[in-house]
Amino acid sequence: MTTEEATEGAKLDKLNANIAKIEALSQRLVNAIAQRRSIEPSLQGPGQDVFWKAATAYWSEWMRNPAQVIEQQVGYWGKMLAYYVEAQQALGSGQIAAPSDDTPDDPRFSNPLWKSHPYFNFIKQNYLLTSGAIEQALQSLDGLDEADQRRVRYFTRQMIDMMSPTNFLATNPDALEKAVETDGQSLVDGLENLVRDIEANQGEILVTLADPNAFRVGENLATSEGQVVFRNRLFELIQYAPRTETVHKTPLVIFPPWINKFYILDLQEKNSLIRWIVDQGYTLFVVSWVNPDPSYRDVGMDQYVEEGYLTAIDQVKQITGEDQINAVGYCIAGTTLSLALALMEKRKDKSIRAATFFTTLTDFSDQGEFTAFLDDGFVNGIEKESLAKGILDSFFMSRTFSFLRSRDLVYGPAIKSYMMGQAPPAFDLLYWNGDGTNLPAKMAVEYLRGLCQQDLLATSGFTICGETVTSKQVKVPVCAIACETDHIAAWKASYNGIQKFGSRSKTFILSQSGHIAGIVNPPTKKKYGHYINDNVKLPPETWQIEAEFHQGSWWPRWGDWLKARSGKQVPARPLPDSPERQLGAAPGTYVLKK
Repeated sequence: MTTEEATEGAKLDKLNANIAKIEALSQRLVNAIAQRRSIEPSLQGPGQDVFWKAATAYWSEWMRNPAQVIEQQVGYWGKMLAYYVEAQQALGSGQIAAPSDDTPDDPRFSNPLWKSHPYFNFIKQNYLLTSGAIEQALQSLDGLDEADQRRVRYFTRQMIDMMSPTNFLATNPDALEKAVETDGQSLVDGLENLVRDIEANQGEILVTLADPNAFRVGENLATSEGQVVFRNRLFELIQYAPRTETVHKTPLVIFPPWINKFYILDLQEKNSLIRWIVDQGYTLFVVSWVNPDPSYRDVGMDQYVEEGYLTAIDQVKQITGEDQINAVGYCIAGTTLSLALALMEKRKDKSIRAATFFTTLTDFSDQGEFTAFLDDGFVNGIEKESLAKGILDSFFMSRTFSFLRSRDLVYGPAIKSYMMGQAPPAFDLLYWNGDGTNLPAKMAVEYLRGLCQQDLLATSGFTICGETVTSKQVKVPVCAIACETDHIAAWKASYNGIQKFGSRSKTFILSQSGHIAGIVNPPTKKKYGHYINDNVKLPPETWQIEAEFHQGSWWPRWGDWLKARSGKQVPARPLPDSPERQLGAAPGTYVLKK
């Protein structure tokens, strides 16, 4: 047998083996899809009202201003025809080449074949011209209110992104090249990745973003030294070991969001905000929320404030012997911290000396990109789903947040995993992103109805623990950090909320980047800068125009603000040594529950 024959034989054996794998995987795929959970239709996509309103607005525009609509149509077909003629001329020249391509750069189409190959270039330019025409048509829909316009734009954008030619094997040159290069092994690996994800999510697709075996919480994530010093049904309270000989007299407690887990603030030593704070000489406590199961169905905002915030604050005071402490709230935990502060003001409780808010919304009059998910149809679906199960499964929150950035968190990873057959990367941030938590049914509905939809905290008042409170009753000195490209808590909405606080002392810092990267922004990286402006009475646009931009992380600037409100230096407080305070090493047990 010649070497060539042996090589061909080996390729044939590999092909047959891959075919056998595909058959087995296909059967697993069928079985996994058959186990698909029953989900409320309103949680799977928009109601028919969105399409009817869009269609009605378009026809109204046609009747009112036919010339403009015809001009748009003629412009679109003119561009398509011009490209078709250029393509024909290129082919007629006898050269296998694409016509001239002046389309803007798009990371989805980075393969050179998108510009040079007539087939792929034709597909790309048709897609970009068509999607551009659709978006132009949307901009001229004047017969919709702002909320409906945002919903239509959002779901139309989703359809446009979904139909990108990069999302299909036959029109993705990267995937086709990889399949040829690996004799089809990449497609087998991709199918295996797809089956794995569907099996893990009860028949639904949720792309695995990071290697699940690359990290272990408590081993190479969340490794800052500390111990659990208190535990109840809602949270574990972690106190971190001092790393300086002296510390500020006023201790600090951080309330992270319970939509995700606290270790986003303690991923690894190089980017740990928790470690940085301890290194600055603070006695630091962090709340680690429980990952609720259906037995928590009746836990609402009252319990999170009374059993969560107020209990944690009291425990920190007991452990340190201080009458006042400082507090930080991140995202939804910041919103709830404002509720707690307003309640404490009514109760004349002066336990909080100053408060910090990371990417926090307290004014929901502008719901930003979340508008599409806050209409009655979607929230009714959330309510029905969560009341039936006792919890809002973390699957729904993960999927919702992912589709707010679908190119980066859905289609891009899906192409790499399912079409290229790549293993997910060992990326700590993406690992944390996939380690979601459930929400208690009652709490989820109260938050969406009373705060997000009805905007009660910023207007007529939200009822918490028997008291009706507004954001005006937040009177302590506050510092708010928002992020310029935050798609979850838009910075202008965050700024507007801080303006409504009753505090005499208000500081606002605007970091570059988004909801996570803008906060987890250590000074050593020297990556994202920040804006400052002492005048928080200005409209947000004016505030930013007149703000000073500073290179580097906002952490040291916030550290200066916090230092001025944290008292004198005292000997470092060791971790408690009494048995009732030694409940296990950090990061505790609640954070490990899947």
